[in-house]
Amino acid sequence: QVQLVESGGGSVQAGGSLRLSCAASGYSYSRYHMGWFRQAPGKEREGVAYITNAGSTSYVDSVKDRFTISRDNAKNILYLQMNSLKPEDTAMYYCAAKIGLWVGLTDPSKYNYWGQGTQVTVSS
Repeated sequence: QVQLVESGGGSVQAGGSLRLSCAASGYSYSRYHMGWFRQAPGKEREGVAYITNAGSTSYVDSVKDRFTISRDNAKNILYLQMNSLKPEDTAMYYCAAKIGLWVGLTDPSKYNYWGQGTQVTVSS
């Protein structure tokens, strides 16, 4: 049974930091590319950061130099370190897993598994 379980969300003031974690089980984690997505109320799901099974990373422009995605293949955990948080970062954050080619990392429809999400709220 595949499971992706996010944790680490919460409420912080602007300028603060949070570290999200995503614990994976039930599949060959190291073979999968991983991504963090977010969705704010009334908005479409947005890709935030991606990491391939080889460790290459990429980010949406709005979080570059503030967020860092990483993975621990020994522990089957995905991380998202979020610094200098802004109110516009407020959203439900989801981790997702994608098998196959790294092409399509930014397309949520290409992902095979999803977590249930963790809420991040940033106040001004």
